[in-house]
Amino acid sequence: MYRILLVEDDFALSSAIEKTLSDYGNEVRTISDFRNVTGEFTEYQPQLVLLDIMLPFYNGYHWCSEIRKLSNVPIVFISSASDNMNIVTAIGLGGDDFIAKPVDSMVLGVKVQAVLRRTYEISEAGSLPEFHGAKLNSGDASVIYDGKHIELTKNELRILQILLDNKGRIVSRDNLMNALWQSDLYVEENTLTVNVARLRKKLSENGLTDVIVTKPGSGYMIV
Repeated sequence: MYRILLVEDDFALSSAIEKTLSDYGNEVRTISDFRNVTGEFTEYQPQLVLLDIMLPFYNGYHWCSEIRKLSNVPIVFISSASDNMNIVTAIGLGGDDFIAKPVDSMVLGVKVQAVLRRTYEISEAGSLPEFHGAKLNSGDASVIYDGKHIELTKNELRILQILLDNKGRIVSRDNLMNALWQSDLYVEENTLTVNVARLRKKLSENGLTDVIVTKPGSGYMIV
């Protein structure tokens, strides 16, 4: 059973989401104080956050940024503002996935369970893979380089794992999307692009440049 914090101010929708995710065996708590989302987050210690964009007082982008200061817990945005710009913004601020309203209960349940599965079933066994003088530590979702621990989101970790498992070989965008989201049916291609760009920027800011190579029309690779 996983703990899920739902940040949604539509009572009817939040009730329906609670029922759907509870049916999957999860414990769901809906936020009660929209001025104090991080306070309730800290108290509840959820394993996933479902976050609307349009909220009272502060929007979901604000709360995503605040939660990211505290934790790498997966965040799934759920919103009717599902144009490409909002999806790119949500993922760029640290979101792991985006579900458009109106919400299909089957899609919601499957996508949330997929995020939970790939987040908490990551194997911690084995030696640390090395690349460009750095090591990937799957156990605490970080890259160790030059004495520093570079924290990764769950999607960033998974992207690095897949590319390192295929070091020296091109991994197609389709294969990456399928590995990250089980199926690319409900995922915008921009979602993968933003995740890769964010990972590259994070590595580069810490001295690891030109780690991920883009092969136009083919995919990505680490050499």
